[in-house]
Amino acid sequence: MLAPPRALSSKLRLCLAIQNICNRRIGGSTALHVRIIYKIMTTTKDTLAARISKVLADRIIAGALEPGSRLGQDHIAEEFGASHVPVREAFRRLEAQGLVVSEPRRGVRVAGFSLDEVREVAEMRAALEALALRNAFPHMTKAILDQAEEANRAGDRARDVKAWEQANRSFHRIILTPCGMPRLLKAIDDLHTASARFLFSGWRAEWEAPTDRDHRAILDALRAGQSEIAASVLARHVQTIGQKKLK
Repeated sequence: MLAPPRALSSKLRLCLAIQNICNRRIGGSTALHVRIIYKIMTTTKDTLAARISKVLADRIIAGALEPGSRLGQDHIAEEFGASHVPVREAFRRLEAQGLVVSEPRRGVRVAGFSLDEVREVAEMRAALEALALRNAFPHMTKAILDQAEEANRAGDRARDVKAWEQANRSFHRIILTPCGMPRLLKAIDDLHTASARFLFSGWRAEWEAPTDRDHRAILDALRAGQSEIAASVLARHVQTIGQKKLK
């Protein structure tokens, strides 16, 4: 039985368009065309899943989606004009970040968090970021430190918690990325997402841009070639999030 025209519209039109381009520009066998179409479709799905997960993560972190809120697969697919495939992939990414939980027969819900979880994330970040900084230090340059300096100044100028969190995350990424360890950096980035949620919950009602003396101390140590002092200050700095009270 043929699918209704509306059900075929987006995917079928995309496949036919790619097939026509293949015929006109590259020739070759049907098998080659299929491989090209599959690669393009897979890339499109991954990109859409990343965009959906990013938007939902931002909503969860900002508190627009509260703990326990149900995420309806159909509703989200309709909002983004997507099939269920990239939505399910987005849910998997959010679950890996600890932002949602998937429960049998109950679907996907926004995860809650406890003080113990806040402390766990702080301890993990402290250990992993210190490791990354030690490996990044041999590759540190003046240009990288200048970029980190500017990110720190942006944090000092932040007018709300969202702008400050972006500047703070940028500072950490700049000084850690030279470690050249992508798996480690991915794990740290996921932990930063969890940390951002804790910060938002504590500072949503009252906000005053903090002057980050720890960032200054880290930069001073790195410029002086004192990598162990920088790593020690960074670890202590990150652990302070585990000492904040939830509101």
